[in-house]
Amino acid sequence: MESEREIIDFQAGNANPGANQTINLNHYATKKSVAESMLDVALFMSNATRLKAVLEQGPSAHYYTPLITLLSISLLLQVVIGILLVVIARLNLNEVEKQWRLNQLNNAATALVFITVVINIFITAFGAHKTGALAARASRHPL
Repeated sequence: MESEREIIDFQAGNANPGANQTINLNHYATKKSVAESMLDVALFMSNATRLKAVLEQGPSAHYYTPLITLLSISLLLQVVIGILLVVIARLNLNEVEKQWRLNQLNNAATALVFITVVINIFITAFGAHKTGALAARASRHPL
C-alpha cells in the first residue's frame, strides 16, 4: 500500500475528471534516473571513442594535448558523478537527518554534471574526429 506522500492526485483541474491520474513519485524518479543513466553511459562511451580516435591520430594531431586532457577530465568526472549517484540512491530521503547530506550530494552532482557539459562543449569545439587513413577506412566501412 502506498502512502499519501508517494502519490499525488492530479484530478483537480483535469479536463476529464472521471479519469484517475495519480502519479507515483518513486516510480517517476526511478524512470527519470534510468533515462539519465542511459544518457550518461552514452556520453561516457562517446568520450571513450573520441579519446581512442585522438590517441590513434597521435601527437601530430591538432589540439592533441588539450583534447586528451579534456577527455580525461570528462571521463573522470563522469565516474565521480556515477559514484555520487550511487551514494545518493542508497541514502534514504525519508530519514530527516540524512536530508541535508542528500541535498549537498545532489548539489555537488548537479555542479559536476554542469562542468562536464561545458567540458564536452569544448571537446566538440576542438573536434576529436578521425582524419587521414582513419577517416578513409571509416568512410569505406561506416558500420
